[in-house]
Amino acid sequence: MGTINRREFLRCAMAYGAAMAMSRFSFGGASLPKGKRPNIVFILIDDMGWADVGCFGSNLYETPSIDRLASEGLRFTDGYAACPVCSPTRASIMTGKYPARLRLTNFIAGRRTLKGSPILPADFLVYMPNEEVTIAEVLKYAGYATCHIGKWHMGGEKEHLPESQGFDVNIGGTGSGMPRSYFWPRWKGNPPIRGNFDGEYLPDRLSEEACNFIEAHKQQPFFVYLSHHAVHIPIEGKANKVAKYQIKIKTNHPLKGQQNNPYYAAMVESVDESVGRVMDTLRRLKIDDHTIVVFFSDNGGLSVREGKYTPATTNAPLRAGKGYLYEGGIREPWIVKWPGVVRPGSVCKVPVISVDFFPTVCEMVGLDRRSVKTKGPIDGVSVVPLLKNPDATLDREAIYWHYPHFSNQGGRPGGAIRVGDFKLIERYEFGTLELYDLKKDLGETTNLADKTPHKARQLRQMLHHWRKEVNANMPRPNPNYKPKRNG
Repeated sequence: MGTINRREFLRCAMAYGAAMAMSRFSFGGASLPKGKRPNIVFILIDDMGWADVGCFGSNLYETPSIDRLASEGLRFTDGYAACPVCSPTRASIMTGKYPARLRLTNFIAGRRTLKGSPILPADFLVYMPNEEVTIAEVLKYAGYATCHIGKWHMGGEKEHLPESQGFDVNIGGTGSGMPRSYFWPRWKGNPPIRGNFDGEYLPDRLSEEACNFIEAHKQQPFFVYLSHHAVHIPIEGKANKVAKYQIKIKTNHPLKGQQNNPYYAAMVESVDESVGRVMDTLRRLKIDDHTIVVFFSDNGGLSVREGKYTPATTNAPLRAGKGYLYEGGIREPWIVKWPGVVRPGSVCKVPVISVDFFPTVCEMVGLDRRSVKTKGPIDGVSVVPLLKNPDATLDREAIYWHYPHFSNQGGRPGGAIRVGDFKLIERYEFGTLELYDLKKDLGETTNLADKTPHKARQLRQMLHHWRKEVNANMPRPNPNYKPKRNG
């Protein structure tokens, strides 16, 4: 496709929204009364690991509200972020495109290099391009009230903020990647939200803002993108919850390698309470029966030291965490509640990835994704068939990752591909390969690249072909690298 004509898209989208308002709307196969389009609440957590939720296996963190959401919806066991760090994944959610296609492949504005490496990290954009069409724009011009709350971190200039990307309301979204503190007034200015009282906890305030917007727009379809800063550093939990988990950990005597951080546990519980507060508001207003709720995290849990009270968590049985292409860095808790469509308590094991949200939302609201003109192709596929039938399949051969950077957590530049149960990681510094059978080896402990070289070559060839197709930004040779000196 050619370059997007943004004005033409908006004009066509507005015409679509007007037509939708005049007709009956198809909701999960059932015809709904005029104007009864599904609301959408997307709850995005920052740095929450796959195993940080009770329904995904945590024995320490208390998440009754998230667990209830899973019991009322569908839980993806193999749900992935498109990148092991935040900004690229967030852009993939908004646009349906792989970070490599967007050339936004690192958190903004990560610039870490290693003198002893033969390569320098790839150049990348420090904003989500304004010409990209976002989920918010599609929904806004289909008649939805749109609201962004919390962390944005996809560009700080005015033209790259949420209000320039389809959101009617932006509460707190800036170019910053983390708050100054989670307690008012210590967070003053970052994010730019004024606290109601001394000691107010940021996740509480953000959920209050979400509930207020929902109540104010209950008579029209709305899209609320509640993007928590938690559970990102600084690790700061409420004192009473920290004390509770200190006792719980001491009583249970957790073994080494298990989740045992009371400060992080307190933050997880507060995030869970935020989810519960939003869900309670939907039920109180009696709009939960036609509101879709999505729960997701932008990358894996922080499993290394990076500030006070870290490592924050362990992603076991997954390997490593945030900043790494191993499963601990990219596999996420992913839940969808869609009343009348999703069978409560269902589980799907088909691999899905964050680029799938864009086409999925389009289909959820009855919009043919192909009618939305975008700059270049959309990479995601709609997972609506899986929401209707968890045993269905998707028309996709592989999913991909491209991270040509050195992460703050110790991850090295590389790419990855998953085909079926096999996952290949290619290291960009020396071209080494790691091949894992995730069905038999979820913890990625046994490298099969030498034992099954044909499979490794096949996946590497697919990965190379994909990088060429998306015009991936690659690392550059390090002119100061001297093999003998650096070993």
